[in-house]
Amino acid sequence: MALQVLLFLLFGAGAIGTALAVISRRNPVASALWMVAYFLTLAGIYLTLQAQFIAVIQVLIYAGAIMVLMVFVIMLLNLGNPEQLRERFNPRVVLATALGALLVLQLLVYFVSRPTGFRQLSPEAARLGTTEAIGSVLFTDYLFPFEAVSLLLLSAVVGAVILAKRKLEG
Repeated sequence: MALQVLLFLLFGAGAIGTALAVISRRNPVASALWMVAYFLTLAGIYLTLQAQFIAVIQVLIYAGAIMVLMVFVIMLLNLGNPEQLRERFNPRVVLATALGALLVLQLLVYFVSRPTGFRQLSPEAARLGTTEAIGSVLFTDYLFPFEAVSLLLLSAVVGAVILAKRKLEG
């Protein structure tokens, strides 16, 4: 098995494991930290698919900026008694984890044992994942949708500022 396929499978299994950890944690800060690990495994998957630009954006935007914002919101919510957020042993969680691991193992055996016809990535994949290729397509073929989204985001920010200012004045 090629190193690229092996890394893809390892990152995929890591992504599944960290996603399960995100939704199974009772403490929101621990859940947010597992989400950072999830974003990093997704960046690894993008790297195995030779999409370097998307991998870097995944780390910078999602694992960096978005998660810092989410942690600030969690801290500002003042969740109350920290004893209620403490993890407790639950046999149902152990059973669900064991059944999930069994399902992943069955899917892994199924996909590894059957030939898929997929041998390697397209030769164009190394060129298409670069910043130059994404920028040229974004500013030629998709210029109008790009500008429309930027105006939509600008109007959302202006609306949020107006609503916040109105709330402070009232």
